[in-house]
Amino acid sequence: MGAIPVQRESVAHASDPPARGDDTLPHAPAHAHATLSGGPLAPGSARALMRTAVAEWAELALPGTEFLSSRQADDAVVVVSELVTNAVVHAGTDIEVDCRLEAHTGALVVEVLDHHPSRAPRESDLEPAYGTSEHGRGLRLVAALAETWGITYRTGAKTVWAQLPAGGKDALDGIQAYAGEQEHDRGLRVAGMLAPAPPPSRPPAPPAGEPDWDLLNRGALSFLAEASDLLAGQLDENLVAALAGQLIVPRLADWCAVWLEDEVAGRWGSPRPGEARSSGTGRGESGVSGPRLARVWHSSETRIEDLRRALEKEPPGSSGPDHPGPVPFPWPGEALGPHGTHGSALAYRLTAGGRPLGTLVIGRAGLMSFPDEITGLVEDLSRRVALAIGAARQYARQATISAVLQRGLLPGAVAEIPGVRSALVYEPCDKGGPSGDFYDLFPAGDGRWCFAVGDVQGKGPEAAVVIGLARPWLRLLAREGYRVADVLDRLNQLLLDDATEAADAAARALAAAGGHPTSPGDGPQTRFLSLLYGELAPFDGGVRCTLASAGHPLPLLLGAGGEVSAAARPQTLLGVVEDETYTSETFELRSGDSLLCVTDGVTERRSGPRLFDDEDGLAEAFAGCAGLDAELIAERIRRLVHDFGARPPEDDLALLVLQAE
Repeated sequence: MGAIPVQRESVAHASDPPARGDDTLPHAPAHAHATLSGGPLAPGSARALMRTAVAEWAELALPGTEFLSSRQADDAVVVVSELVTNAVVHAGTDIEVDCRLEAHTGALVVEVLDHHPSRAPRESDLEPAYGTSEHGRGLRLVAALAETWGITYRTGAKTVWAQLPAGGKDALDGIQAYAGEQEHDRGLRVAGMLAPAPPPSRPPAPPAGEPDWDLLNRGALSFLAEASDLLAGQLDENLVAALAGQLIVPRLADWCAVWLEDEVAGRWGSPRPGEARSSGTGRGESGVSGPRLARVWHSSETRIEDLRRALEKEPPGSSGPDHPGPVPFPWPGEALGPHGTHGSALAYRLTAGGRPLGTLVIGRAGLMSFPDEITGLVEDLSRRVALAIGAARQYARQATISAVLQRGLLPGAVAEIPGVRSALVYEPCDKGGPSGDFYDLFPAGDGRWCFAVGDVQGKGPEAAVVIGLARPWLRLLAREGYRVADVLDRLNQLLLDDATEAADAAARALAAAGGHPTSPGDGPQTRFLSLLYGELAPFDGGVRCTLASAGHPLPLLLGAGGEVSAAARPQTLLGVVEDETYTSETFELRSGDSLLCVTDGVTERRSGPRLFDDEDGLAEAFAGCAGLDAELIAERIRRLVHDFGARPPEDDLALLVLQAE
């Protein structure tokens, strides 16, 4: 293995100066930093940095380490690995990693900065010399482990950060959201307690070597009920497979294995004509996915690897439509040691909704055949396992669709504007699909740059439809030379026309079906959009800004002397009033002047009955940022918003800072 590609690395202590040179912000008592090459070895280097830093902080008993737990540290290693992997895959530039421990709360904060080029690296760029590659699992894992996380854009750089609470996140959240092997183990320990157990007083024990099946009869109903509850809450098919093994072994069988069928594969358990069968790697020789051995469990852990190797040589075949129940499975023989060379094994099809999902195999040494009570109980359990796998796959499909939509609705990078510093914070709440907030900053030609911060009524697919209409039309109209007010006029009419067409189509479909609207959702679909849209034109000595706010929190202007004022007047939401005429304001940003644009996730951040912007709270916070550059302003406002309430924000948050140099 090659040398770790750390170009610059440091671990800072309480006596060190602030990492960012900002005396106005509190700095962490413990801090680690590294600059890594954007290659496949970077995630491993980041993991090593985090482990070393946490160990040294604990050894020195720095402030905050009294809250530090091994679980939190392990989660931080996973998070920094995923963030660096994400940066390598999507940017490929040099990467800066910052890790710090908050003194008063014990929270671990991880920040990964890259330079987000327009071209993602080629697949071959990510392959290290020893033949494996780091691809990561995306930001879903980070979102699962972190208390809060987000993305900060600034000129020429992008930072993805995550904050992990002291002690780690709730275990159920971790299990449901792919929180790594440790979270799997927590779920497995729960499963182990659910298997039927003998009562305090038992009848005489069976002869040596004979299992006590009677206890299964006494606890079968309770076992199935509890197993159903446990499996129903899982959103990862691999965890479902792991839980199934722990539920079955050792009470029902000596060992258990679960194969999963990829959805593109052919008939259950067998390849399509002309396709090669998988040999345990998850792919056949033809490259078509086949049965994948997802989990192997044995009552003796020392036998698991030998059993896995034996089972991988021959995946289960199809029992056929005439045999819906369990069918005999070849005994793996020597893999189970000298005392396990003979026994009985059964294979159960895992199907849900008529679709093949995989195979469950159980085995017990020393038996000629399983009793009917056991085969029936495992068959009932296998149905529940199949339903849980099907639900997990449906969730994964929806999550993938949401992620693809979200990526397509936001720009890959923000434009660099001559004479203007920009900083962007975007934190999707990630509930129910794509965020309702969006932003854009792009060149419009003729020395003009345009920016937009918007918020759509609703979330999920409905929000995606509106953003999918608004963002490309904003760019098109701006590049066609339309000015700010004209762009809003036309976008307003576009939203109204689109809503009318959608309502007419729904009415025709309903009439064709012989029905009539029975609820508000059956009638015309309103598509409202609050939008702050503006245009920048740099000139010698400053930047000329023209903007308009349509139903959006008003932008704030911070002068170099610390005075704050509203930079626009309120106007009607887009998509509400036919033939509405919008107007714009024009002013100049001189050197040191800053413009702050936010969504209502900032102004309506709640702490009990109070909102963040009550009594001009946002203006007061912005006034306290006098003298800071754009990215420090964005970071300070973000932190103040988060610190305002005890609970994490429950709405999407986006803020854009534009500052004349």
